Amino acid sequence: MCRIVKLIPVSNALRLIALFIVISALNGCAVTRIVNREYQPNPVQLKEPVVRNEFSVAKGDDVIGRLAFIRLEKGDTLPDIARHFSLGIDGVSAANPGVDTWVPEAGKRILLPQSFILPDAPRKGIVINLAAMRLFEFKGDSRSQTVLTFPVGVGTEERPSPMGQMHVLRKVNRPTWHVPASIAEDHRKKGDPLPASIPPGPLNPLGECALYLSRPSYLIHGTNKPASIGLRATNGCIRLYPEDVKRLYENTPTNTPVNMVDQPYLVGQDNGVVYMEVHATTEGYDAAEMDRIYAKLRAVEKESGRSLDWSKVKKVLAEARGIPVPIFETRPGPGKGVAEPMEVRHPGKLSGSPEIPELKADAWSVLAADLRDETDAVRLAAIINHQGPQIPARVIARNPGYRVVAGPFNDVTEARQAIKRLKIDLELDGRLIEPVKKKL
Repeated sequence: MCRIVKLIPVSNALRLIALFIVISALNGCAVTRIVNREYQPNPVQLKEPVVRNEFSVAKGDDVIGRLAFIRLEKGDTLPDIARHFSLGIDGVSAANPGVDTWVPEAGKRILLPQSFILPDAPRKGIVINLAAMRLFEFKGDSRSQTVLTFPVGVGTEERPSPMGQMHVLRKVNRPTWHVPASIAEDHRKKGDPLPASIPPGPLNPLGECALYLSRPSYLIHGTNKPASIGLRATNGCIRLYPEDVKRLYENTPTNTPVNMVDQPYLVGQDNGVVYMEVHATTEGYDAAEMDRIYAKLRAVEKESGRSLDWSKVKKVLAEARGIPVPIFETRPGPGKGVAEPMEVRHPGKLSGSPEIPELKADAWSVLAADLRDETDAVRLAAIINHQGPQIPARVIARNPGYRVVAGPFNDVTEARQAIKRLKIDLELDGRLIEPVKKKL
């Protein structure tokens, strides 16, 4: 179980170190580098773009998509890689244990977990697997079916997303957020009072589109915090990338059934091969869920007439990397077997990555931190850039050390609002930098 370290208000330097410990939790619990022979493909032609969201599902198959590799470039962050390929940050981190979320090594080859075992639920309407933090929408019938799939942000342990059957009650484009009393109280305690409602715009946490569910107070919606997709970070609602929620909104009529399940252990078949996919849970193994999955594995073993590789099952359970792993083949015929992962060419620009405007001497800015280590400075600037809405930040070299400077801002009010957000969200004590007046 991952534990979040509580920040202790000591010196600025120590608090920043503590902050980095907290943020590093996004890398997942595992820090040991794990090498899996299953995912060391033969060289194949580089390809880009790749299929991200829509797949056909053959009758009797349970696995969609295809794993891929990409080589990182300088300046990449895992949240930007995740968003470009419509993945959640937790999924990318779990698939690549030990890789720095914010300052990964340039040239590093990482796995894109773009293959998914479908949840064990009726394939009708929307099915959300909270454990995998992924939404699946099924279209068509059992003979010819397609599935749209998107990563999601889900509820925290304290305020989990609800499970069970519901449906889309209504849809609203550019919704107004009416702040629930519990959330208003949380913000009041942090010194960040909210108005009774927030109109459409960059400050609205519902984003541009919202699907209101029949379960009162719960929505599927967009976000102004895209770096939170693939995390347990909401108050129970289901949160999507802005570009993904728009597509879901356009493809989903009202009364569409919605089924939320929590299945960290998945077993499925594809092309004559049996796969297992395991997601890390905050509460450890659930005995009833484990009994269910072991019963399913024994049934598959009995049906196939072949022995299951239980050592591989234990390895998949221990690693919990959230990717389908072949555990044995059932009567593979001609042309059947495990699909090799692709090598993906790095795009010229990662879609959705934060734009950082040029810092202007005649505009207001904010000193977020003075740091001695360049990597720490780059990491902090990346974290600030991925706040929602974005606070643009960059690293400026000094002798000695490095400055993390946020801005430019249009006026002093906007700069002071950024200082407030840095304090509330990241416990940073920002300082105003006044604009340099132009000489007449």
